[in-house]
Amino acid sequence: MVKLRLQRFGTTKKPFYRLVAADSHKRRDGRYLEIVGFYDPTKEPAFVDIDRELALKWLNQGAQPTDTVKNLFSRNGIIAEYAKSKIASK
Repeated sequence: MVKLRLQRFGTTKKPFYRLVAADSHKRRDGRYLEIVGFYDPTKEPAFVDIDRELALKWLNQGAQPTDTVKNLFSRNGIIAEYAKSKIASK
């Protein structure tokens, strides 16, 4: 099963994250399939850069986002766009 999740980088108390598509059996910072975006919560306001096309591609292929990634997608309108595309395809 593929999950869309955060991969932690940075030093102690200065984290930043990559949003990646990864096999759910791999470690958090282990091997991934593709980089979908970046998230830096230390900036004010938090820096979020998500490739919409890649995110929608992985969601359409059945990848499950973690809770945090789902919140980031919601703030950027990706979940709403995905829901519209699912309704339109029916």
